[in-house]
Amino acid sequence: MGKPTGFLEIPRETAEYAPVAERLRHYGEFTVAPDEATMSRQGARCMDCGVPFCHSGCPVNNLIPDWNDLVYRGRWREALDALHSTNNFPEFTGRVCPAPCEAACTLNIIDEPVTIKSIEHAIVERGWAEGWIKPEVPAVKTGRRVAVVGSGPAGMACAQQLARAGHDVVLFEKNARIGGLLRYGIPDFKLEKRVIDRRMEQMAAEGVAFRPDSHVGMDIPVADLERDFDAVVLSGGSEKPRDLPIPGRDLDGVHFAMRFLAQQNRRVSGEPLGEPDILATGKHVVVIGGGDTGADCVGTSNRQGALSVTQIEIMPRPPEKENKALSWPHWPLKLRTSTSHDEGCERMWSVTAKAFVGVDGRVTTLQCVKVDPQFKDVAGSEFELRADLVLLAMGFVHPVHEGLISGLGVELDGRGNVKADTDAYRTSQGKVFACGDMRRGQSLVVWAIREGRQAARAVDAFLMGDSDLPR
Repeated sequence: MGKPTGFLEIPRETAEYAPVAERLRHYGEFTVAPDEATMSRQGARCMDCGVPFCHSGCPVNNLIPDWNDLVYRGRWREALDALHSTNNFPEFTGRVCPAPCEAACTLNIIDEPVTIKSIEHAIVERGWAEGWIKPEVPAVKTGRRVAVVGSGPAGMACAQQLARAGHDVVLFEKNARIGGLLRYGIPDFKLEKRVIDRRMEQMAAEGVAFRPDSHVGMDIPVADLERDFDAVVLSGGSEKPRDLPIPGRDLDGVHFAMRFLAQQNRRVSGEPLGEPDILATGKHVVVIGGGDTGADCVGTSNRQGALSVTQIEIMPRPPEKENKALSWPHWPLKLRTSTSHDEGCERMWSVTAKAFVGVDGRVTTLQCVKVDPQFKDVAGSEFELRADLVLLAMGFVHPVHEGLISGLGVELDGRGNVKADTDAYRTSQGKVFACGDMRRGQSLVVWAIREGRQAARAVDAFLMGDSDLPR
């Protein structure tokens, strides 16, 4: 514990953001990184608790008190080593993770948790700036070949760990570029894609072979992987979106959120769309769904020049502040306002859509009604919203079954995910493994990294009889 009285003397200082009017003019990141002195002070606030509840909040079990103390003492290189010992990609989580570790922090009892996420981000960016992050090339190659299908955070983490164990790893991606949800689902204003590219350079030097534009189960027969590889890891996303089958669903202008977001990411990167534009420019936009994907639609719509943005959510409005005695150290239910909401958005709670109405085949109006806590319509509460573009952001039900999953014939669980446990990560098909959203369903980037790492250890043990890779 670097400074025993640090949490008493030093207030919590969070990262600042560029002004709304300025950041709406571009798609780049807009967080203003705190300086080294500020991060050192924030690290000093960590109490190094006897029971570090932040560990229980962090899916990858980051050694949070360790690197908080190292940052406080100015030992940044050691802090980076401690950070990388549990997390392959802290620059991803340092940008897009909702920080359940901070919710679990002991200081969150008084709403002043250590700024763990900002410190994590500062450590890894310092590592890149100083040139400390280099390829970790294995001393010995095993001669075993592993196919990792799906290049999101789970697939990238799994591939990197297996390559470092000496295996020949091929990472398959159906899209034109590597990164999965990181590349195509998360807007650039939250995660610029150069952040993915520099990790790819490290991974390539470590021996990972990238195969974009390779849709296994469609363009590439699954039999080829079973024949050519000693193990296959399924690490794709939970990509089957939850639909809204109400009257007017087939009207033009009603789209799944991820299609809208992926298009904009392709525009930013200069990648061809290959389909008609979906743009919010000059339109009244309604986003159905109150989660992170919906918030990303809000931020993207405002940058495209929407006339108005309204977000509706069927759940009741959460409380402004949670009851700590009931929730801490667990992730609490409370109102969360993102930077995208701050940029302009009307939020409506306890509302459900009843029908899309249009003119000449294109949506113009969304018919809505208020619902009670049992989600039953409130009589007389019907109303309409003007809607030139409706984005369905209600989550995902399970991975796409057609092609890869059906071709392999792996067993599914009750929710339609690939069935595998969190020990062996093996599916019902002998040498086929599954991790990340493919196995657990829609979840966080940090959970994907955890499962990718653990699955890599399981695959290594399967191939070699034992494994030195960390879980």
